[in-house]
Amino acid sequence: MARRLAKRWIMKRAQPEFRLTVYRSAARELRNLPDLLKSFRDGKVRIAGIEPIPDLGVVAGFDHCEIWTSDRDKLMALDAWFQKAGCETTGIW
Repeated sequence: MARRLAKRWIMKRAQPEFRLTVYRSAARELRNLPDLLKSFRDGKVRIAGIEPIPDLGVVAGFDHCEIWTSDRDKLMALDAWFQKAGCETTGIW
């Protein structure tokens, strides 16, 4: 019974997650990218008319920033903005 209950609980709350890695080596003008994305998530900063993504997750690496969300369409718009700014991305997966 506990397994069935746990399975039902997980299936109710589970949702797809889409990830994108942004490499910022080529775009020198984008500084402090993780803080920019966190401010975008919180609605303090607007990026190219894209609505804020409330469940946006951000992890900074040495030369990259990994972001994820459950909203694929907004992440695709963010990916297009990064590519236009000169960043290399892995694409959404």
